Amino acid sequence: MFTQSLNAAILASESAEGIPTETMALIIGGGIFLLFMLMLLITMSYSNVGNRHRVVPEADDTHRQHSNNHGHH
Repeated sequence: MFTQSLNAAILASESAEGIPTETMALIIGGGIFLLFMLMLLITMSYSNVGNRHRVVPEADDTHRQHSNNHGHH
């Protein structure tokens, strides 16, 4: 659906002798680049959340369905 509307916008701009196709490609590519940079910033901001708290060892739960005791026999 995005490509159809993008193709329609390109055809409309070519028929109206508006913005050249190369300029339109730079605008769209720059917008996509900025979107990915924003998503990267959001992802990196969440990666620091785990470092804010003190690490607490997990308590042994004998009622766990699958306990991780692979090395202990």
